Amino acid sequence: MMLTECRGWLPSGKKAAVCFSIDDVHPAGSADAFDAGGDLGGGALGRVERLLERHPQLRITLFVTPDWRRMDLVRTRRWLTRVPLLRERIHWAPLAPRGRFRIDRFPDFVTYLNALPRTDCAVHGLHHAHPGPRLAMEFQEQSRSKCRALVREARRIFVSAGLRHVPGFAAPAWNAPPALCAALSDADFRFVASARDLDTPVSEGARTAGSGLRGASLIQPTWVACVSTHERADAKATVRRLVHFATNFQATSTIERARAIIEAGGLLFIKAHVFKTGGGITMLDGLDDDYCAYLNWLWRELDCRYGDTLWWTSLEEVTNRCRAMPS
Repeated sequence: MMLTECRGWLPSGKKAAVCFSIDDVHPAGSADAFDAGGDLGGGALGRVERLLERHPQLRITLFVTPDWRRMDLVRTRRWLTRVPLLRERIHWAPLAPRGRFRIDRFPDFVTYLNALPRTDCAVHGLHHAHPGPRLAMEFQEQSRSKCRALVREARRIFVSAGLRHVPGFAAPAWNAPPALCAALSDADFRFVASARDLDTPVSEGARTAGSGLRGASLIQPTWVACVSTHERADAKATVRRLVHFATNFQATSTIERARAIIEAGGLLFIKAHVFKTGGGITMLDGLDDDYCAYLNWLWRELDCRYGDTLWWTSLEEVTNRCRAMPS
């Protein structure tokens, strides 16, 4: 894959941009292992509503898993995971039955998401599960054709459910190997979020060196060039490009990091997970009341300091700006 920064994407008069996204949204509720959206406005998604109400400039991208299957989020099977060969072929925790949380079986959930203002939905894997020790990392060694089948099934479920969505993708557990990026290009996705780096010092030339894709810009949208093949065997291969976004801020990050990204003319990309605790783990960036309070304070401070020079935008809108730039 070839990585190239997208330049000139900021609108005239804007110093920097702010985007916010939330991962792992699906119809499981508090009656299950954790509330990932199933309780609608009475639970985790109610916090999303209140953030939107308090910050009229805010745009949110919800990364929704079409058929979530992981309920135990840590290893619960013990001795089987120590058996050579077998340990790579089994799931290290039991899964929910296929289709149990498929979003097209939850019309109230879909209706609720469709009604949220200033909110985009995009694809976050298919099941968010994989055999072996990296049990959340859905895309690992699969072929391009297998990845293409998985992402097309994910989108098919979105369409079947009637969920309004944009052509974006967040890689489960951040991992987006070349086969997946190529498959996303084949399936006409336009952007991908597959890196989280909360530690690399901010600078104009900083590159991602944390989870997921490495070597992309830490603060600028990055073109990911993939060779795309067509269905006909005699068709010529063409180079198609995805816009890549790197998460560079979360609940554990300081306002000084946010200011550094803005002063460098970058995209402050803030990430959360929809639930804080469940399935045996506690998320550092889980969207609980404390994280919401921090975000409310942070956004007020940034708005007071930078005013109209900040572009409060969405990943889809930045992608469209990049695609409108001359090649």
